[in-house]
Amino acid sequence: MSSDPHLADAPAPEFPRAELIADFRMACISRAIDDGEIRMQKQSRVFFQISGAGHEALGLALARNLRPGYDWFFPYYRDQALCLGLGVTPTDVLLQAVGSADDPSSGGRQMPSHWGSAERNIVTQSSPTGSQCIPAVGCAEAGRYLVRLPEMPDGCQAHGDELTYVSLGEGAVSEGEFWESLNTACTLHLPVLYVVADNGFAISVPAADQHPAPVVELVRGFRGLERARVDGTDYFAVRRTVRSMVERVRAGVGPALLHADVIRPYSHSAADTQTSYRSPEELAVEAAHDPIDRFEAALIDQGVLTPDEAAAIRADAVEAVAKASAEALAGARPDPTRITDNVTALPVLEAVTETETEAETETEAEIETEAGTGTEVGEPVALGEAIRRTLHEQMAADVRIRVFGEDVADAREALLAELEGKGGVFGTTHGLQRDFGQARCFNTPLSEANIIGRGVGHGLRGLRPCPEIQFFDYIWPAMTQIKSEAATIRWRSNGSFTCPMVVRVPIGGYLTGGAIWHSQSGESIFAHVPGLLIAFPSRASDAAGLLRYAFRCEDPVLFLEHKHLLRQPYTVEPFPGPDHVVPFGRGCIRRPGDDLTIVTWGATVEKSLQAAARLAETEGLEVEVVDLRTIAPWDHDIVAESVATTHRLLVVHEDVLTGGFGAEVAAWAAEHCFEQLDAPVSRLGALDTHVAYEPTLEAAILPQVDDIVAVARDLAGY
Repeated sequence: MSSDPHLADAPAPEFPRAELIADFRMACISRAIDDGEIRMQKQSRVFFQISGAGHEALGLALARNLRPGYDWFFPYYRDQALCLGLGVTPTDVLLQAVGSADDPSSGGRQMPSHWGSAERNIVTQSSPTGSQCIPAVGCAEAGRYLVRLPEMPDGCQAHGDELTYVSLGEGAVSEGEFWESLNTACTLHLPVLYVVADNGFAISVPAADQHPAPVVELVRGFRGLERARVDGTDYFAVRRTVRSMVERVRAGVGPALLHADVIRPYSHSAADTQTSYRSPEELAVEAAHDPIDRFEAALIDQGVLTPDEAAAIRADAVEAVAKASAEALAGARPDPTRITDNVTALPVLEAVTETETEAETETEAEIETEAGTGTEVGEPVALGEAIRRTLHEQMAADVRIRVFGEDVADAREALLAELEGKGGVFGTTHGLQRDFGQARCFNTPLSEANIIGRGVGHGLRGLRPCPEIQFFDYIWPAMTQIKSEAATIRWRSNGSFTCPMVVRVPIGGYLTGGAIWHSQSGESIFAHVPGLLIAFPSRASDAAGLLRYAFRCEDPVLFLEHKHLLRQPYTVEPFPGPDHVVPFGRGCIRRPGDDLTIVTWGATVEKSLQAAARLAETEGLEVEVVDLRTIAPWDHDIVAESVATTHRLLVVHEDVLTGGFGAEVAAWAAEHCFEQLDAPVSRLGALDTHVAYEPTLEAAILPQVDDIVAVARDLAGY
């Protein structure tokens, strides 16, 4: 409280004095952090800088209405003041700026202003603008699911009146993922608070070049969305406006969007110079609305502070940041030898059979033993039915698993008793909704990014989401959610967050009529993404065993289901017992041989087996066929051991030859098995073109048995 007697008759402040003084002090600290980082960046002690200046009043007023460790937060890079208001310390902020190993957000892996705090539910932040919106919606959706369970699973927590906060700049509103997230948030009436901080520029692009109208007007058509626009430089206006919005969201009425007008007194980042595209007059007008100056003037007018007290707080803030800077600079430096920690972490099985631990030398006979190691062996099933049964089995055992995507549900609840049900375009999810209810198996909008992004939000809450992309050919709109969000979460947070998620994707050709949009492969593109696991079974027992393992993983899994194999008789095997689990990174020998090795996966496994049988019959060649089963990780040892026996290697895959994953296998073998090789490594893949519709064209494009025989024969004769 002020000690100035002339302010004794000032009206009582609208909010508690202690909170106002604390927030003013924190606003000054936030600005001092920006100033300190800019200085240290010029000294090469900070390597990048992006400020939250101009957003201080907005962030701190928001923080007063939110609950760290209770609500969930998906902030963006200007949210420094918000995070400070939620309890992140100045030292924490500066540890990230200097890249210290002690940085609690990422251990020096992320650039400054990429927030993350597991204890406060501040989800590790990525850089793609707007991509956080869909995971935020998935997070809110997961919370609603969890609180309705009779008993929450271990590792999961939720509250009936929690909300999920997500923020972005006005430029990021141009991203489609923002609109996709709004669609779901409003359709499901989810407790999401959107904050659009509008400082007028996306780097140098003015808002007028982004949208035909302010975002608060553009979102009018979303039924159930509460909207408000506020002067984000006015702490008191923000606090008043947010209070009622938060109350509504917590009550479960639906989402809300706050459009806050703020300023950007500093350039976009240390790599930008805004005086090259903004006039001095414009910047002067903006400076007159500095939120810290306005906050100070209001506190003096209300008798909360005297000018001298305000000046002292500003000076104290500078000193506090100087002290925090010294602490951060004294922090430990990251250890380069640990940089690959927390890319992924494969689960270790509690108990595996002897044949599983020796998987690198498995033969077909041993595989049959492995498939029967469970407590019971079921009736023979094809690959697609094995997937369906495994999904049913895993969902029955784990309430955290939810299956969702386009057409995966059976039918509308009101008609379910009268109809057979859809259950996916290939029938692999048939009966799941009927057996587990619409909360466990449900349809989504036709939006691949929405499907995967919601899965990311589920996984962050400890669920085991199983989203389906209907065809691999349409996975590309979800690429940001897979590559930039899901696959980086463990690494970018240095293990503080994980994203368990099994993404099921029908893939591949050999369909006769599938054409360019239903026949493509492309697993090599995803194999290039650190943090993403990839399974690609070729038979029923592997489909069951790999899928069981996938649900044990704490990292995202791309589970590729070849469409041509789903009902093929040669994939049929007895459905393995529940103890049959196939660890990732373990290939198997489908056919032993000592003249030549074929390494393959997916649909070309069977074609390679047929080619091997023909070569044995017609040429007397004994070809060993190795099925990798998983692409990331893949089994280096089984390839090396096979090549040591046969001294020749052919890699066969359905994907196009150039840049296909076979090139990785071939390059590794050439580097590590050179002394064992008696011939150059050969590759066979699809022609470097798209898959055609007409059957003879498709057959000419994709590898066929005759092609494998011809290449293998030439290699054997080298």
